[in-house]
Amino acid sequence: MRAGRHIARSRRYLRGAALEVEPEDLVETVRKEARAGDGWVKLVADWIDRSAGDLAPAFPAAVVRDAIKAAHDEGARVTAHSFGESTIDDLLDAGIDCIEHATGLQPRHLPRMAEQGVPIVPTLVNIATFPEIAAHGEGKFPVYAAHMRALWRRRFERIAEAHAAGVRIYAGTDAGTVIGHGRLPEEIALLAEAVGAEAALDAACWGARSWLGAAGLGEGDPADLILLDADPRQDVTTLSRPRCVLRAGRVIAGE
Repeated sequence: MRAGRHIARSRRYLRGAALEVEPEDLVETVRKEARAGDGWVKLVADWIDRSAGDLAPAFPAAVVRDAIKAAHDEGARVTAHSFGESTIDDLLDAGIDCIEHATGLQPRHLPRMAEQGVPIVPTLVNIATFPEIAAHGEGKFPVYAAHMRALWRRRFERIAEAHAAGVRIYAGTDAGTVIGHGRLPEEIALLAEAVGAEAALDAACWGARSWLGAAGLGEGDPADLILLDADPRQDVTTLSRPRCVLRAGRVIAGE
């Protein structure tokens, strides 16, 4: 499953990583990406605003609402990169389907997220880079640096509170830019520190597959599985050392 390219505000994301547009072009760009993908669109909902010296929403709330409606009209769901606090309010108002990172999650958001069925993908291996990001920005943007460190400090507390409030949590690493691929076992281990091993495992397999509409354990479903030397509910680190990996019934790693 893919979301095509990220859609970001001009000069408000990692250089060259996204389609960069101004607000007046967001809705039409979302429509195009919804048609080009296979069910998802991804927005970059906030980033540092250099004129303000801190995180700020990338697009006006009304434009985000229209863009998400456009994606839904095309049969696609929308997820959004979000670091800051106020951005989450706008996304929930707009009918977002999922929020990535969600480091700005506040207690006021939790009842709405649970009621609206909006999950979060915390990407803890990505959030671990926040102190380094803050250090790089300290000289020019001290308010932004302090903000990023504060978001980092609350990472486990935020996820635990969301889980306790009934917000669904799924595992993802944000791989492909500053994070390398293949780190999902590490992400699951970090999630386990906040929500326990069983919930962290579900966030990466059965719960996630069901939510995405992927095959599971039904008759005729592909045999996608890993063979481990230990019960991951007791030792979650065993996920990083699979004895065997099967994809659609074929051994692709191990023996």
